[in-house]
Amino acid sequence: MSIDLPFVTKVFSALFAIMNPIANVPVFLSLTEGASDAVRRRVAATAALGTTIGCLISIMGGQAVLDAFGLSVDDFRLAGGLIVLTIALSMLQGSSSQTHGRTPKEKKDTADAESVAIYPLTIPLLVGPGTIATLIVYGHAAEARGKWPELAIGVGAFLALLTIALLSAPWLGRHLSATATAITRRLMGMILAAVAMEMIVTSLRNLFPGLSH
Repeated sequence: MSIDLPFVTKVFSALFAIMNPIANVPVFLSLTEGASDAVRRRVAATAALGTTIGCLISIMGGQAVLDAFGLSVDDFRLAGGLIVLTIALSMLQGSSSQTHGRTPKEKKDTADAESVAIYPLTIPLLVGPGTIATLIVYGHAAEARGKWPELAIGVGAFLALLTIALLSAPWLGRHLSATATAITRRLMGMILAAVAMEMIVTSLRNLFPGLSH
């Protein structure tokens, strides 16, 4: 059986562009600020597992869930864009977003530090509306064209890369200077803001077609 490499590449590239491990390493470090390396590794492993489960759910039953609640992908894209924008604005100011902010007492609580693995790291930063929409589209394409092996390879390869990036985040954090971290945080904030605006504009255009004219 031959493998459709262009389809594999397309799936991998789409997920990389949306979940961007490079952009999310500074976010990960910010969310787990003050936690030990052991806790950060557990957060990374939990986030990787949660993202894998989220991807499988999106592929297999994403559209059914949206239909059950009478929602469209654009509804999710708009809400996700607003959440990402608030995080991006905080990063541009060099501070942690209130969306995922923790009190000094909570930062000392190991359990609370680990809780960020699911929210907001897995949802909505990694498994957000863009990820869900993309996986639903490719899931339909794989079913219609018999491309399930290619879809599995593309998604699996990206998830492996994401896991490595998250597990390596503590090491990267130790080898980045304060200046480099500050610059990276603001640069990633600009990227996240651009992504958020694209999500918001796209959803508004789809929800209100008259805006495109």
